[in-house]
Amino acid sequence: MPLLLLSKEHKEHLSFLSTVDEEAVTEFGKLAMDFVLKGVNPKVYNAASKKLGVDADSVQHAVEGIMFLLTESSKMNMSDMDFNDSVMILGFADQLHQQLMEVYKEHMDTVRRITGEMAMTLPQYKDMKWRIDAQIASRTLRQQNDPSVVIHLDTIDVNADPKAIVLQTDPATLARVTSQLEAALKAVKSSHYRRITRAIK
Repeated sequence: MPLLLLSKEHKEHLSFLSTVDEEAVTEFGKLAMDFVLKGVNPKVYNAASKKLGVDADSVQHAVEGIMFLLTESSKMNMSDMDFNDSVMILGFADQLHQQLMEVYKEHMDTVRRITGEMAMTLPQYKDMKWRIDAQIASRTLRQQNDPSVVIHLDTIDVNADPKAIVLQTDPATLARVTSQLEAALKAVKSSHYRRITRAIK
């Protein structure tokens, strides 16, 4: 019987649901689905926080907590009983417990389909080779310097089938791409990213 293992942080995030009414919990469930489908939207959290009179971080943490329940339970194909047992340790009132159950049952198939598509469509990196091509002169142009970078990228899909991709670009474009990738790596180290990662793992 598979059960979710909830961290102390997840429990704290979900405990906020006990402080709001049933309508707000239902709305948080919809926000969690929007998160799964469209990604994070700070404006929505700010609007909900003003309506409830609480800080936006509490709203965001509660939504991320529900999203974790939805994604992990759906990936594990949990039965109603298993889901019920997993959230029982949170000590919620019966009404809130039942609401979370309804949210799970309503969105289970959609979340399972989305997580399945994400897992199946992303190729994996295997190897990469690169070289710089430059024509330094021709019959018409005695002095010429127009280098290009050629990248040979090897990947494998979910069936372990190899695929080779050849890319060509100029050094300036490659420098811009490198800058964007470095910015992305820096963002990975942020607390916000770690919070999102823990929610979807």
